[in-house]
Amino acid sequence: MPSVLPLGDPAPSDGLLPGQAAEGAAGRGFGLYIHIPFCAVRCGYCDFNTYTATELGGGASQDAYAGTAATEVEFAGRVLSASGVPERPLSTVFFGGGTPTLLPAADLALVLRAAVDRWGIEDGAEVTTEANPDSVTPESLAVLKEAGFTRVSFGMQSAVPHVLKVLDRTHSPARVPQVVRWAREAGLDVSLDLIYGTPGESLDDWRFSLETALSYGPDHISAYALIVEDGTKLAGQIRRGQVPEIDDDDHATKYELADQLITEAGLGWYEVSNWARTPRHACRHNLAYWRGDDWWGIGPGAHSHVGGVRWWNVKHPTAYAGRLGQGLSPAAGRETLDLETRAVEHVMLETRLSTGLDVASLKPAGRHEVAGLIADGLVEPAAAFRGRLVLTLKGRLLADAVVRRLLPD
Repeated sequence: MPSVLPLGDPAPSDGLLPGQAAEGAAGRGFGLYIHIPFCAVRCGYCDFNTYTATELGGGASQDAYAGTAATEVEFAGRVLSASGVPERPLSTVFFGGGTPTLLPAADLALVLRAAVDRWGIEDGAEVTTEANPDSVTPESLAVLKEAGFTRVSFGMQSAVPHVLKVLDRTHSPARVPQVVRWAREAGLDVSLDLIYGTPGESLDDWRFSLETALSYGPDHISAYALIVEDGTKLAGQIRRGQVPEIDDDDHATKYELADQLITEAGLGWYEVSNWARTPRHACRHNLAYWRGDDWWGIGPGAHSHVGGVRWWNVKHPTAYAGRLGQGLSPAAGRETLDLETRAVEHVMLETRLSTGLDVASLKPAGRHEVAGLIADGLVEPAAAFRGRLVLTLKGRLLADAVVRRLLPD
């Protein structure tokens, strides 16, 4: 969740949605994203909407946050009902941040309970929290499991101390196998998040991180190329020549190694940066984003989407709490996507999935490009002949270029 909010139209103070939001809603999944905007320290590469304790003031304290988030849950329920959006049980819930597990597990459970009380939850629904390895205990993980959480995603990032130091990560590599074991003992599925391409990370460093992560037997791995965002500490260090610049060829080599080792370990790719032990272990919450389902984002800076209507909350926790305390929508702005924009986003997102894009959904100019994409080794020929556009490994490395060819001006 980048810290800079997009431009858009003013959002109404009552939060009511236009009629478009209700159209076809019964056929779409409904998920909840809860943003926990707190971190013990700010990592040098991160530009997410997060705050350390010293950056907060009155109404935005960590102690009060769960109650504030539960207030937005109730507000969301009223808005959806008043806007004519049919009631649907939650299919996924995702606590992200920030570091959600900086809050007591009982606080996370309180917010989840408020959501389930309001909408209900599907049998077998996925309920995930992100966590830093140094922010959980066996007891806190057991509380989360008892509350209904099914999955924990640990921000491992690397197994190499000097790489973690550049990223300003606070945990010790030795902590990761311990927390994975605790999560398993609590009955939770486990995902590990990794970052490649950190300045100073060698290919051997990256191989060691991958092999170490895989040795813990995770159900799911995310591997993301480091992106240097303007305004971050890391961007300043690179600009001043204190650490090396990011190298695209290095990223490509490390992605190929990641796919090789993760696949050999028995996990399959289902999205360009994500691999799962089985289809059941794929992150269903993120799949809902990529497939255009509905979700409400709780918390400061959180983004929501219902039926092509997209909006985002005010950034600062104090402003967020203040608006909810007055009975007002915390939304800072919104946009209503037209059919053309929704079609473009459909191509951009579904192209990244292993299930592929329906070739018939492309405009004629886009369909005309498919033969060239096959010839260039960017999409799987057999799948294309069956009417699905599925990226090859080379195509995954050049996914943005593939999308540009499918969406010619």
